[in-house]
Amino acid sequence: MSSSTTAPVRSEHSYGLIQGTSAYLIWGLLPVYFLLLPQISAVEFVAVRVLFSLIFCIILLAATSQIRQFAAMFRDTKTMGQLALASILIAANWVLYAFAVLTGHVLEASLGYFINPIVAILLGVLVLKEKLRPLQWAAVALATVAVIVLTVGLGRVPWISLGLAFSFGFYGLVKNKVGSKGSALGALTIETLWLTPLAIIFVIWLSQTSGSTLLNSNWAGILLLASSGIITAVPLLLFGGAARRLPLSTVGSLQFIAPLLQFILGVLVFGEHMPFERWMGFVLVWIAVIFVLVDMLRAPKAGRLPEPKKIG
Repeated sequence: MSSSTTAPVRSEHSYGLIQGTSAYLIWGLLPVYFLLLPQISAVEFVAVRVLFSLIFCIILLAATSQIRQFAAMFRDTKTMGQLALASILIAANWVLYAFAVLTGHVLEASLGYFINPIVAILLGVLVLKEKLRPLQWAAVALATVAVIVLTVGLGRVPWISLGLAFSFGFYGLVKNKVGSKGSALGALTIETLWLTPLAIIFVIWLSQTSGSTLLNSNWAGILLLASSGIITAVPLLLFGGAARRLPLSTVGSLQFIAPLLQFILGVLVFGEHMPFERWMGFVLVWIAVIFVLVDMLRAPKAGRLPEPKKIG
């Protein structure tokens, strides 16, 4: 292969790495965004996020000439039904993540996204009847032991971590059924469209009862809340670009940037306590993650790339 043909390939690969790394850096640094927000509940934040995400997605659809593609998805009854279920699952994931960060459980959120690929592997066995390779079995076993260690050591089930991992795992299964119909942006638009009526009703109800943070905030607060639409769509688009330009194993390896950053933020910025039991649980999960990465690199064509995270 001549240098003239390899140069564009290298350029595409480099651009894909930049896109993928940028996407996961945004997702990983998301807890810092919550520090800037006015005081708000997790449910109201998700309602606000849904509203502004829909607005931003519609603008992006028009700017990227994807309206016709979106309309085709909108007319497909089966796709609309699948995305309705996906919207419920991702809303639950968003609420759990917002609750975790807003109540000082960033480390539990980090753990949830570390074990998410392992949960996805487990769901593949239970739901899709897939066969696991030895390293995948080892990863599932270690993750299970980690959850037991954390449950015994902390005196409670790490329900936030499990809720995040399983809600996103099932979301990935539903999106797998949707497949390549339409674009990621179109799918996100429909998901937020399904959630919009509930979001509007909730914000109106809040304004009539305890008071809505969105409606009572100053301009700075409103702009920060409005930016939730941007932080939803932009990393998703970056991820989509990376997925088109990079091998599956490379993109799969990049996904652990986000929970690693969240872990660092949880310890150093949010000052969360790390007792011995929690360290043990995380170490076991990290070993399981290494098994997943090694398996992914050894058999890149056999793996399945999880859906891009839409956290926060």
